Amino acid sequence: MEAMSFGTFIWTTLGAFLTLCIFSFLYRDNVFYKIAEHLVVGVSAGYFVIILWHNGLQPNLFDMLKDGNSYFLWLNSAQPWYVIPAILGAMMWTRFSKKWSWVSRWPIALYMGIATGVAVPLEMKNRVNLQLYASMQSLDWGNFFGTGFLDAASGLSGLIVFLGTLAALFYFFFSKEHTGMFKGAARFGIWILMIGFGASFGYTVMGRISLFVQRIQYIGDWTKVTWNPSSGGGFITFWFLTFGIFAVWAIYEIIKFFRNRGEITE
Repeated sequence: MEAMSFGTFIWTTLGAFLTLCIFSFLYRDNVFYKIAEHLVVGVSAGYFVIILWHNGLQPNLFDMLKDGNSYFLWLNSAQPWYVIPAILGAMMWTRFSKKWSWVSRWPIALYMGIATGVAVPLEMKNRVNLQLYASMQSLDWGNFFGTGFLDAASGLSGLIVFLGTLAALFYFFFSKEHTGMFKGAARFGIWILMIGFGASFGYTVMGRISLFVQRIQYIGDWTKVTWNPSSGGGFITFWFLTFGIFAVWAIYEIIKFFRNRGEITE
């Protein structure tokens, strides 16, 4: 195994330790899990602040006003109108003042109105129009069964999609009593909906399991490093870290046990 620098080894070990801290929640809620949880929230918040600065404020505001001067409030820039959204953004910070919090309502209302106007056509396109286009494709009768089971390009799959969509719409049509053929179509729509929900749930579980497998592989790679002296770790380091973690855990549980009995006070 290729040798690893000491700094890389420390960060890899920290990642393995935090992974074990998250998995410790399977036992019960504990201080190690809370430390890892708070660390993830804090690091994520800091990370997104940096991302918003470099991908938002820097290119969309300061780069647009860089030909102006800050002591003129960038009004001598070739594009001074970019100062307006900057002022609106600054007005949102008045939310933290009890006296001036009403000022933040104006930029928030403007932002919500613009966001709604942008989101509605996008949602209609992505969740309604494109779905309708996909369900009304012409059937390929020459390749009806396709090359395999439920081939996506086959005519049979297109027919199932069309009939399933129609049946699901029948189920949500409540202006007519579900009797006769209408009841059969609505029942078929229920089956289609259940299959869709099951597939979505299975896809979600598969994604979570893949994350779990990735973390297990990470810990496995970490143990290989700690067992291999030439990679920067070694047998002694592995056992020192392992017993150190369990020793801290044991001390914490003992203190908590006696504190709950009232024999240790703050």
